[in-house]
Amino acid sequence: MKDTKIERLLKSDTFAGYLFVGPMLTGVFILVLIPIIATLVLGFADWNFVQGWDGISWVGLDNFQRLTEEPLFKKSLTNNLIFLLAVPIYMLISMVLAILIDRYVYLKGYFKVAYFMPYISTTVAVAIVFQVLFQPSYGPINETLKSLGWENPPMWLADPNFALASVMTISVWISIGFNMIIYMAGLQSIPRDLYEAADIDGANAWVKFRKITFPLLSPTSFFLLVTGIISTFKVFDLIAVMTQGGPIGSTSVMVWYLYDQAFGNLEIGYASAVAMVLLGLVLIITFGQWFAQKKWVNY
Repeated sequence: MKDTKIERLLKSDTFAGYLFVGPMLTGVFILVLIPIIATLVLGFADWNFVQGWDGISWVGLDNFQRLTEEPLFKKSLTNNLIFLLAVPIYMLISMVLAILIDRYVYLKGYFKVAYFMPYISTTVAVAIVFQVLFQPSYGPINETLKSLGWENPPMWLADPNFALASVMTISVWISIGFNMIIYMAGLQSIPRDLYEAADIDGANAWVKFRKITFPLLSPTSFFLLVTGIISTFKVFDLIAVMTQGGPIGSTSVMVWYLYDQAFGNLEIGYASAVAMVLLGLVLIITFGQWFAQKKWVNY
């Protein structure tokens, strides 16, 4: 008796594959797809989740119109765009460190671990340490500046003019280790024959970096640039622990603003509209980088 189509499927490797990926697909559907769809829908509603489903009222594009009129949202968006400057800074530092450690330093494993530790450390612990370092009255940084003759050093996290730069500095410090490890892996893939040929031609270190190292590291740089920019739009934990968006909104970024509106003011619909704008902005920047990489990335 011939097997039916269902029986053949049950006996096939395909069915076994579905069983293995089923839990993962279920998790993605429940934890990713459904929240994304719910966010897209609720962006056009006014809803306080405390009131239950009966409290939903559809407001059309009112939430998006409110975004254009809300000063704190504009400030958060501006802060996010300024935060993007941290990405090329720590990428440059990481590239230089990777080249120096790869070529001129012994005990490479020790330096890899030392620079990677901030990245794997708990962000909350790192934030608390830097809160002490940046303490305006008796913090080590200001005490050092005073000992060098600076009578009125900045208030750092308590100063609207320096708070965002302080948080960006911490982000740079955390990110250097990961980027350096990736760059060192990229350096290992560059053929040594190219450097030997350059030495024969009399090229100096700068020429070798400009003509060999930098172009052949461009795929690595592109990867780190994309992931770095996306991570800056997701920055939340540092802000939540250190400043809560203050002082006077100087460190408020889009994810913190979204969180504050959703769970502080209980405006789920408005927060969903913020999330949609954030998603669209990240997609636009990512696709823009993807098209631009054809002009500078060498595979």
